[in-house]
Amino acid sequence: MSKRTLVCAFAFLLGLSAPALAEQVSEPVILVAKPELRDPLYGSSILVVTPLGGDQHVGFIVNQPSTTRLGTVFPGHGPSQKVVDPVYLGGPMGSQLIFAMVQRPDSPGGKSLPIMPGLFVAFDAEVVDRIIETDAHHARFMAGLVTWRPGELQAEIEAGAWYVLAPDAALVMRKPEGLWEERVHRSQQADKTI
Repeated sequence: MSKRTLVCAFAFLLGLSAPALAEQVSEPVILVAKPELRDPLYGSSILVVTPLGGDQHVGFIVNQPSTTRLGTVFPGHGPSQKVVDPVYLGGPMGSQLIFAMVQRPDSPGGKSLPIMPGLFVAFDAEVVDRIIETDAHHARFMAGLVTWRPGELQAEIEAGAWYVLAPDAALVMRKPEGLWEERVHRSQQADKTI
């Protein structure tokens, strides 16, 4: 996974929109780390991923809650104090930034990226604040993201690091307890029937 600068990540988010070239990841997907993936960050993880064009991808880890609350991150912001769910570790890149992943039928506005049907990520501070203030119960707040350079994600899949699942906004927004184990079990069962 790429360790590129945050500036490059936002250039991807803002500037690229053509479909990815790799067939398996040309649409949004959910990645579930296979048990063999022994990595301190990505092992036992579930990611939501979308193509940005040029075979580049962006994603967010969705099942790694931190011990930090939004009220700690934004101590002077009253509505942040009311959000009881923890901030999730979205990825190593830009981990000092907070993104709002929100389940809704349309864009929350501003600088938002459609991750999959019914799921958007806002990275514009004003939009994130508005989501905290008015729609926090449909959102998950993430610190950081994951990016892949051309060919990286396809290579990881071909190397056997990930189960690839169809996009499912409701699955992405589920509470993380036991979710990875459940998805690995289901994926292993599906592999046995093929």
